[in-house]
Parts: sequence; structure tokens; C-alpha cells
Amino acid sequence: MTSLERMIGILDLFEGQQIEWTIEDLHARLGLTRSTLYRYLKVLTDAGLLTSLPDIGYMLGPRIAELDYHMRQFDPLIAASRPVMAQLADQFAGIALLCRRYRDRVLCVHQVQKTVSFQSNYQRGRAQPLLRGAASRIILAYLPANNLRRIYEAQPDVCAIAGLGDSLDAFRARLRQIRQTGWDTTSADVTPNVTGIAAPIFDGRGMILASLSLTIGQPDLPTDRLKLIADQVMFGAGIVTRAMAQHQAQNGALERPPS
Repeated sequence: MTSLERMIGILDLFEGQQIEWTIEDLHARLGLTRSTLYRYLKVLTDAGLLTSLPDIGYMLGPRIAELDYHMRQFDPLIAASRPVMAQLADQFAGIALLCRRYRDRVLCVHQVQKTVSFQSNYQRGRAQPLLRGAASRIILAYLPANNLRRIYEAQPDVCAIAGLGDSLDAFRARLRQIRQTGWDTTSADVTPNVTGIAAPIFDGRGMILASLSLTIGQPDLPTDRLKLIADQVMFGAGIVTRAMAQHQAQNGALERPPS
């Protein structure tokens, strides 16, 4: 690992339940020399990404909240999705989610709630596995073939339990079926007693960018209502896809970087 990778790896420690780390804990966990560890921590604290308190240790810094604010205000994907999500959530009295892939997880980056009858466990800022929930699985379905092989081979038992096939061929076939349908649905997969319906959002090159989903406070929707909602979710995802393609074209983002 490079020095930069090791330094960024320190931030990974704050993703779990332990949100406070002492120098001794960090030293024991990372195996870095104390001089190197102090140097990395100084860079991260000077940047505001970490902060320290006497007798407590290091924790995430205020810059994290500042970056989150700028993301909510200025991210073009969130801006394009916000009105679509509000309309969906209001029309069907549900919770609309905008999710993006992050490593082998999917993270909710924006949420619009138009009901008080239930709360989604898939809240903004909370990650879920790629194999769990419609919002995650619809992204999974559009990943490149080599990624799918790696994901399946890393956890074949989990894929089988998720109903995605008990072999690599079956796994691929199930995801191909999801792509052909154009949307995916799961019931009580992340939140009990609800149904999630998700559709893909693509970038200007046709690559999977995010998922738009709607959570309805009912575990078993009638087929006709499920299809009605799915059609609207796909329509909304299409609006966002076109908006992103236009944004990328206007900003020259579709030009491929030099190899």
C-alpha cells in the first residue's frame, strides 16, 4: 500500500461502531510506527477530517459534515433526483431513496419521506450490501461481468440465500432477468413489512450510476399495483438518467480521459 492508501485507511476505522480511537488503539490496529502514525493523524486533523479530544482520542472531524452539506446542496445527481423523488413519495405515500455504489456496498445518498406510517432502515448515509434490497440489487444487475464473478465467488452462500442463484451461471441468469425486466422488487429484505421497488439510473455513457427506489409500507403488493408503481419508478429513473446525460454533455464529462 502507498502512504496515501495507508492514511486513507485510517478513516476506514471510523465506519464501524467504534467511533473513538486512542493512539494506542490505532498503533495496535494498524501496525504503523508511531512517527508515521502521528504524521498521518496530523495531516487528517489539519484537513478537518479527524479531530481529537483529551482523554478520549480521535474521532471524525467537522470537515465531514461540511462535505456532506456541499454534497446535499450541489451534487447534480441529487439535484436532478430531488423533484422526481418528492413526486413518487407523495403519489404513493412512501419513502423514495437515491442510492449509489460504494465499494461492494450501496449507500443511500438522499431520501424523501411522505409517510409517517413506517420508517425505513435504509436511511441516508447508511450502507447496505450489494445483495440486499431492491435498491442494491438493481445496481448489482448492471455491473460488469468480471465484477459479478468476483462478488459471487466471494460469497456464494449469501447469493443463494438472497435468491440470486446457487451457481455462477444461475447468478448471472437471475441478474440478466432483472435487467430485462428493468426494475427489481424485494419484500421485507431491509425493513420489515415493506416492499421496495427500484430502477437503475445511468450516466451519459450508459454505465450504471445509481438506483432510484420507492419503499411502500405493505409487504405483499397486488401484482397490478406493483407494476403500476414500478412503471412510475422506471419513468422517474429515466428522467434522472436524461438529466445526468445532459449535465455531463454540457460540462464535457463525456470526453474519455487520456489513457
